[in-house]
Amino acid sequence: MPSYIILGKYTTQGIQSIKQSPARVDAARKAIEAAGGKMGDFRLTLGQYDFVVEAEAPTEEAYATLMLAIASGGTIATETLRAFSEAEFRGIVDKLP
Repeated sequence: MPSYIILGKYTTQGIQSIKQSPARVDAARKAIEAAGGKMGDFRLTLGQYDFVVEAEAPTEEAYATLMLAIASGGTIATETLRAFSEAEFRGIVDKLP
């Protein structure tokens, strides 16, 4: 199952309603699981991004649909990194000429 690293920032609307953020994290986890994916730990971060999450989804299309639905709430902006496991990394390197 493809893995992703989600780098997130709160929008002005997200900061204004920050007390509802834990409930939004719970709702995102339920939506990802309902689509057959998995959401790892939510981590509040300091620096350029406000939070980081590792997630999995059955397909890239499923992931894109989920993230568009979650972001459409207007409280977060995200950047996604496709993440490869160590086993996937080793398989990719093994295929090099």
